[in-house]
Amino acid sequence: MTHRQILEAFTGLLLALLVAILSSTIVSNALPTILADLDGTQNQYTWVVTAMLLTSTATTPIWGKLSDLFSKKLLYQLAIVIFTVGSVLGGFAQSMPELIAYRALQGVGMGGLQALIQAVMAAMIAPRDRGKYSGYIGGVFAVATVSGPLLGGVIVDSALGWRWCFWVCVPIAILAFIVLGRTLHLPVIKRDVKIDWLGATLIVGGVALLLIWVSLAGKNFAWWSPETLWFIGGAAVALALALVVETKVREPVVPLRLFRDSTFSLSVLGTLAVGTAMFGGAVFLAQYYQIARGYSPTHAGLMTLPMVLGLFLSSTISGQIVSRIGRTKPFLIGGSVLLVTALFLLSTIDHTTNLTLMGCYLALMGIGVGALMQNLVLVAQNTVGMRDMGSSTAVVTFFRTLGGSAGVSALGAVLANEVSGGNGGAGGGSLDLASLPPAAREALRAAYGDGTGTIFLISAIVAVVTLLAVLFLKETPLRSTLDTGAEPSPEAEPEAGREPAPRSTVLAERAPLAMYGVVTAGGEPVDGVSLTLTDGSGAQVDLQRSDPTGSYLVTAPAPGRYVLIAAAEHLQPVAHTVELTGSPARRDLALSGAGAVSGRIRGAGHRAVGGATVVLTDARGDVLSSGLSGGDGWYQFPDVIGGSYTLAVTARGYRPQAVPVSLVDGDQLSRDVELAPAGQVLGTVRSGLSGQAVAEAQVTLLDVDGQVVGVTLTDAEGGYRFGDLDVGAYTIIATGYAPATAQLTVAGEGSERQDVELGYTIDFDRHDTGR
Repeated sequence: MTHRQILEAFTGLLLALLVAILSSTIVSNALPTILADLDGTQNQYTWVVTAMLLTSTATTPIWGKLSDLFSKKLLYQLAIVIFTVGSVLGGFAQSMPELIAYRALQGVGMGGLQALIQAVMAAMIAPRDRGKYSGYIGGVFAVATVSGPLLGGVIVDSALGWRWCFWVCVPIAILAFIVLGRTLHLPVIKRDVKIDWLGATLIVGGVALLLIWVSLAGKNFAWWSPETLWFIGGAAVALALALVVETKVREPVVPLRLFRDSTFSLSVLGTLAVGTAMFGGAVFLAQYYQIARGYSPTHAGLMTLPMVLGLFLSSTISGQIVSRIGRTKPFLIGGSVLLVTALFLLSTIDHTTNLTLMGCYLALMGIGVGALMQNLVLVAQNTVGMRDMGSSTAVVTFFRTLGGSAGVSALGAVLANEVSGGNGGAGGGSLDLASLPPAAREALRAAYGDGTGTIFLISAIVAVVTLLAVLFLKETPLRSTLDTGAEPSPEAEPEAGREPAPRSTVLAERAPLAMYGVVTAGGEPVDGVSLTLTDGSGAQVDLQRSDPTGSYLVTAPAPGRYVLIAAAEHLQPVAHTVELTGSPARRDLALSGAGAVSGRIRGAGHRAVGGATVVLTDARGDVLSSGLSGGDGWYQFPDVIGGSYTLAVTARGYRPQAVPVSLVDGDQLSRDVELAPAGQVLGTVRSGLSGQAVAEAQVTLLDVDGQVVGVTLTDAEGGYRFGDLDVGAYTIIATGYAPATAQLTVAGEGSERQDVELGYTIDFDRHDTGR
């Protein structure tokens, strides 16, 4: 895809992501008001957030695996629909349990949006260039995070009410659905599909049990209790069975082989800690500003601006630099150090902390998260091929949201205990401050302010895990191709004084079922040629592009006969039947330039001539192509190789025109053709004696120089016609029947009779038409 096509499709992806983040941030800032209106408690506050994170976490691997098997575009649109339906229903909720259920439905769609945006990006953009586009994601995240709380605050403070916090995003979701339908065009690699439903069920069940236990322990039952044993035991059994299933099935939901790569494993571990620190620490900021500091929802949204601005600048700038230098580790280390530092600083806050100082702490936290979040995903994607891109992306997103879900649940329980201990049980009571006595209200503010510091302390300790994971991570330069197998390896370095072998030759030695070679045009290597390998049924097997040296490499899953198709802009496509066996086969491809001949057909006064027949013939006179000019006179013959041709044009009312054209390979030739108007002469030949029409009379047309232009015979009614005549003077000559002769013999006896008919004296009626 070209840069413009990528940006058009990327717009739809970002609109959908904007909907998801905007909905989350609007609701999070409005939750204190929602809980007060629906008579909710602190425990239910946590569940409103946890329900969405739980379902999004549990379904993320399934979305990712499905994207490796089916159309990423249709799956992304389905995720938008599910998320939008959950948002609409959430606006109609009449109780806290009902709202929590609708938030869980939103989470199912959120899981698809989070996992698939990175998978779709990976199908369009090489890792080396993906950094600058990831910056756009950070920008949308920042805009939605800032505008969400502000918009939510305005809606809550206005006459609309909090329910419009769920409905306001629906038009944007519909727009995202339409834009994706029109702009996103990705190839779907068809293969035999077998979905691992058992593994998916066990993973979802195990994760759900674990998250529910974290959410309920310490509030509904003790941390060490029979209920804890049942929850942890059930989760352990389900996840252990899932591990067994994932090692046996052909298409596992979570391919365990990915974890054999230490870089992939450490990036997953790092993103797990980032999710815990980011979600767990930031989700309670709205409560801190509204309850502990007494600000309105709108003002509370403004107070998070330093964090969001830091995230936006960090993700955008780091993404651009990563794309240029092809390295991520410096930003990962710097981001993790800043994140740990910021969280430790935030652990010192209470209900009296200077807000300017706290804004600086939040800015540091945003910068750290912005440098980490997208780059950790990029590192993981750089280690796998396109076949597992959806699964690997989903695994990283899964562990990040798993950390966020566990973090919100665990930290929510800690905050509830802190508030209960500091306010005599208020943590499970009403959060409607207006209904509390002044003394209880101030105690609750102090308890929430002090408890928030404890939450950030725990988050800082967890963030240390990210720092350690990043320090031990082995950096691999970002590849500049969509798939693995087209990048040179360190082993391919040539010896001193030797010419390096083509990349495809080196790589083909490790891929027995492969076709490789060099693509040239005019003797020069061609970069960016699309190489498509299809099987006997026409299904796509592999899709690659040639590198700057013209080298390519395509692979097949099994021996057999395949069709290799090479295509590039302004070049004539070629197709070859190839046999792939147990050893790599080489086939160099030479493409010829595909030019085009186009122009306009015009008549007198440069008036466009539509419906003219345009014919292109080669030097031997063979017709290569033909067509009709459009209403504006436009014609075009694409995919014309270099050579000499004749362009012939005919149109009613105009004289035929033929012009020579010559073009070289890849030339885009523009040739307009002007047609001269065509006149005609017609009339009737009659007898000068009887006035009757004369059939079969000969009519000759001479030009001004006496040259014969045409000869014709009259029809049964004496009519004649000459067409396609140039403007000028002519002479018409009409003659009667030709002289008649007969042979006869006079015998000398009697008399011989011989009748002779003399020629006619004829007139003719003449009618001039045309110009």
